[in-house]
Amino acid sequence: MSLSAKHVVPATRSQVWDWHSRQGALARLTPPFAPITPVSQAESLANGTTILAMPAGLKWIARHDLSNYRRGYLFTDVCTSAPIKMLANWRHVHEFADHADGTLVTDTVNTRVPGAALKSMFAYRQHQLINDLSFLERISHLQPETPLTVAITGSRGLVGRALSAQLTTSGHKVIQLVRGNPKPGQREWDLVSPDPELLAGVDVLIHLAGEPIYGRFNNSHKQAIRDSRIEPTRRLAELVSNSPDVSTMISASAVGYYGADRGEEELDESADRGEGFLADVVSDWEEATTPAAKAGKRVVRIRTGAVISGGGGLLPLLKALFSTGLGGSFGDGNFWFSWIALDDLTDIIVRSALDPELSGSINATAPNPVLNRELTSALSSQLHRPAIIPIPTLGPAILLGKEGAKELALADQRVIPQKLIDAAHTFRYPTLAEALAHELGGEELCEPGVVAEGDEVE
Repeated sequence: MSLSAKHVVPATRSQVWDWHSRQGALARLTPPFAPITPVSQAESLANGTTILAMPAGLKWIARHDLSNYRRGYLFTDVCTSAPIKMLANWRHVHEFADHADGTLVTDTVNTRVPGAALKSMFAYRQHQLINDLSFLERISHLQPETPLTVAITGSRGLVGRALSAQLTTSGHKVIQLVRGNPKPGQREWDLVSPDPELLAGVDVLIHLAGEPIYGRFNNSHKQAIRDSRIEPTRRLAELVSNSPDVSTMISASAVGYYGADRGEEELDESADRGEGFLADVVSDWEEATTPAAKAGKRVVRIRTGAVISGGGGLLPLLKALFSTGLGGSFGDGNFWFSWIALDDLTDIIVRSALDPELSGSINATAPNPVLNRELTSALSSQLHRPAIIPIPTLGPAILLGKEGAKELALADQRVIPQKLIDAAHTFRYPTLAEALAHELGGEELCEPGVVAEGDEVE
């Protein structure tokens, strides 16, 4: 079939072209619901090679066609790897034209891939590109004359991968801080005794690393959570305090600070800390950034809610439950769920890196928390699956332990991002329905719409 999808991006043609030519564009445009994972992006849109991983060890290799390339206006990629080449017969032409409202982007694809799959994939790409460039326009007044050099721990996790791609497509340089065997663009990070020169030439440190919190709350897991966060954060904060280069430290944190049972209370950043294991850990974790703050560095602590992403975390698990007919609210479902879309979280982190007015603890949650039963209803609607079987609260307790279930799956927290609201921050996905549609492939193609020949796209 042949599909031509057009949409207008509110940015100049040169801005849109530059965005596509930077590393990270492939990662930003790959839908989390598609069975492909970026491995490497072409260095050149003229004649480079892009590689994506597929199930069963297959690879999608796409080569850029120099004969159908015009800098600033046109580039083309063609699938060349067997057996995908024979099955997909893929040729994708990307065109960019000046438009009164910015840039008209036209994607023309000739392929054997079914039309329904193409529609959801290109709708995702359209919304992602428009939102990424709209965000850049909103923060254009904050962009420095010289691009930032940003060091990131946890860069290979769910948030870190998305954030790294967003920073590089924005024109900034990312240095990954990794534990052992650094590759080009990486530096080795020793958690216990970091190299005094680890942050040389770095403008901003973004610290995301830590043992995953989800898991059974036994003694070993709880100790790993503490050990991976508090002392490593303190040592990094000490490096920042002594660095002549680093001006800003951004450290991950969590809404667990507020405790697991706050009921109807609206929790903005001024709310008292709660009680429980996570409240204790998060309090100590945030305190560990003190050396950097005392040295006069700007410190931002990102108190993150449940991250909504089709690529990892809670959403794939819930999707699997609904797919097997086991979707339903926990218990009566009358407790608050504070969430944040992945792209909104990375927007908040990028803005925090650039905005001198943001400091201290910031709630990184959507402005519209929902009850657990509302989450269930939204998922049921998006997945077109029934949600009629309530999940007994014993279920999470079996998986996470009694304490883990109380502090994670059954936590009752109505968190409000008041600092961001006061800063007139724009959320891409202020409602859960919008976030789920983006992450699960439920968006519609943008205007001016889609024209298809051959197989009809409904």
